[in-house]
Amino acid sequence: MPQYACVLTVFLWANAQLAHAQWAGHERLTRQSLVERLDREPPGVKAELPAKDLSNLDLSGVDFHSANLSASVFNGANLTRAKLDGCNLTVTFFEGADLSAASLRNATLFSVQLAHGNLRGADLSGARLIGDLRHADVSSANLTRMNAAADMKNQSMGLMRTNLVGAKAIGADFSGSDFSRADLSFSDFTGAKLVATKLYHADLSGTVLIGADLTKADLQASQLINADLSHANLTEADLTGAELQGVRGLNTAILTGAKGLPAPDPR
Repeated sequence: MPQYACVLTVFLWANAQLAHAQWAGHERLTRQSLVERLDREPPGVKAELPAKDLSNLDLSGVDFHSANLSASVFNGANLTRAKLDGCNLTVTFFEGADLSAASLRNATLFSVQLAHGNLRGADLSGARLIGDLRHADVSSANLTRMNAAADMKNQSMGLMRTNLVGAKAIGADFSGSDFSRADLSFSDFTGAKLVATKLYHADLSGTVLIGADLTKADLQASQLINADLSHANLTEADLTGAELQGVRGLNTAILTGAKGLPAPDPR
């Protein structure tokens, strides 16, 4: 058995070295040193804390006072109930982080990595979002008044858009937000509110929208292939030019005043 223990020790050491090398150039902080740096600034002055390694820390309940945390790493961190309102989180990593019940109101989340993140009950109202949220959980989250539309100014880099593929958004509120050209395919929006949400050219293929409220939503030119709209509310929604191949549940949806729907089969 000693040889196995030796192999395990070498393996863990190698992984630690790899993680360190991966974020070389990022200053490693502890919770205590982070809080001290945040509290050092006078009221109204935002702390400048870019490129910090805060991965796997317990940062629950921390108030970041709208700090600049661009290019920082929070992978695996516990940020439950943390206050990140107004923070600059450009090119920041939150892979596997727990942001449940966190507040990110009016935060800048440009080119952010949130794959597999837990944002249940989080408040992202008013935030600017372009990022990777594949398989993230935003159930019951407040995603109202967000600008999550694709960045059409950086086409030379390829289409930079929000990716919410395979996510869980049960009961989330997207009302009044702009998710134009976002990839929301194969996500679960059961019972979600998307009132007056802009989903122009968005990919909603394979999504579950059972009981979702899409009143006055802009779904022009969107992809709804094989989506489930059972019992959804599409009152005054605009589906002009939308791809509806394989859509299920339209016969149970509320379609009052909806535009762009195919003419009913007279047979």
